[in-house]
Amino acid sequence: MEKSADLLVGNGRVITHADRQPILEDGCVAICDGVIAGIGPTAEMRAASPGVRFLDAQGRVIMPGLINTHTHLYSAFARGMALKDAAPGNFTQILERLWWRLDKVLTLDDVYWSAMVGIVDCIRNGVTTIFDHHSSPGAVTGSLFRIAEAARRTGIRACLCYEVSDRDGAEVATKGIEENRVFLQHCRQSADGRLRGLFGLHASFTLSDKTLSNCRQVAADFDAGFHVHTAEALSDVVQCLREHGMRVVERWSQLGILGSRTLAAHCVHVDEREIDLLRESKTNVVHNPESNMNNAVGCAPVLEMMRCGVRVGLGTDGYTADMFESMKAASLLQKHHSGDPRAGWAEPPAMLFRENCVIATESFDHPVGKLVPGAHADIVLVDYDPSTPFDAANLNGHILFGFTGGAVATTIIAGEIVMEDRKLLAIDEREVMAEARASAAELWRRF
Repeated sequence: MEKSADLLVGNGRVITHADRQPILEDGCVAICDGVIAGIGPTAEMRAASPGVRFLDAQGRVIMPGLINTHTHLYSAFARGMALKDAAPGNFTQILERLWWRLDKVLTLDDVYWSAMVGIVDCIRNGVTTIFDHHSSPGAVTGSLFRIAEAARRTGIRACLCYEVSDRDGAEVATKGIEENRVFLQHCRQSADGRLRGLFGLHASFTLSDKTLSNCRQVAADFDAGFHVHTAEALSDVVQCLREHGMRVVERWSQLGILGSRTLAAHCVHVDEREIDLLRESKTNVVHNPESNMNNAVGCAPVLEMMRCGVRVGLGTDGYTADMFESMKAASLLQKHHSGDPRAGWAEPPAMLFRENCVIATESFDHPVGKLVPGAHADIVLVDYDPSTPFDAANLNGHILFGFTGGAVATTIIAGEIVMEDRKLLAIDEREVMAEARASAAELWRRF
């Protein structure tokens, strides 16, 4: 241990997700200034740092905080909401009858309280880093800063963007570009290590070449990657072929949207050539299995992408805050879709525990999602007392079939305990939910 610790988290089974020593029985993690200073046996670590605060895991699993590489915090206010029209029968109708009606009536206060609710759900489920994709056409200016305010208040690590779109007219699109620009500038100048930005885009079917060119120019000033929905539904591909004479990923390639800093969410309908383009450009794909099933848009060829060398991370698209659940759904979807019970065994854990770590580390100053010296001290304690042998060889099997977000007892972000024994420490959760209910009720009346 190179630095003296200011917090020790020990007396638990440590899952590091590191190549060396992936599991340490009765392990302890030392934290100094928000970064992991060392890992070792509990007795040795405590002896090396006498007088340092010791958080007793009481035999729980000690593991890295989870990362969600594609979510929509504003979707929190849709929970339980009745639609005004007939039930949508396809993806376009889902957008038109639900999401594009909801985002239009969001106020800045709605943005803040829905973000608070979404982040509370994340922390309760052990998610310590999020990549949020936001839209509020009636309240664009300042929207990312209200989400950032919620992130700072709760302590979560967040990479934010505003989705630029032409669907609400040129003025709103221009405001979206400016919101991304101002926020990226703020992140560049800020000392807040938990806050970062990408340049948000909605999707190919709502963006003109001219608007995309304007976005690319601004993003280039900050060397920023894009966060964009890509070929989520077949209708996106059909429109792109009709209007532009090419498929969606081909269009992104031609317009300079792809790259190692870009997150291409979904990629459900991509062909072999597009997979090659994603691989060659080192673009990050984010799989959202539950959302894709819920919207009936298809099963993304993520196993093929990974075999071809495409980095594929795991997100939720706002459907859930439980990344353990998302990993399980990713595994089940591949088995169901292929008719092969062997499919989707190794890849979903790799998405969550390996690829999401690489994606997040690209945006933040230190490694994220691993318990290794020098990494951000984002840690969760999970209630899990296995009834069968638990070791490095069967680690993913235990997580897949035994772990849930509801079993997370304590969440630590940047060395700060933000939830302990299921109680959030920085905020009054009842007050947050009361404010959110009042805000949501007003939004539902406007919807």
